[in-house]
Amino acid sequence: SQLPDPAIEDQGRDYIRPILNKYAAVCVRCPGYGTRTNTVILIDSEGEVTFTERNMINADVNQWKTSTYEFKLQI
Repeated sequence: SQLPDPAIEDQGRDYIRPILNKYAAVCVRCPGYGTRTNTVILIDSEGEVTFTERNMINADVNQWKTSTYEFKLQI
């Protein structure tokens, strides 16, 4: 299958958004420079990883794309 899968791209959004809002670093916004990506990596005790990244599209603060990938660590 293709990643990210459009059918599940929004899955977990209600869970991840509060984490991004609470723990994300300060967003820098000034002319010609600023935060364009936010990344959250969650790893549980079973080695299950959720990697979520939000990227600004075309340097427009009103357009963002969120991608989430889940996998298990191999130890």
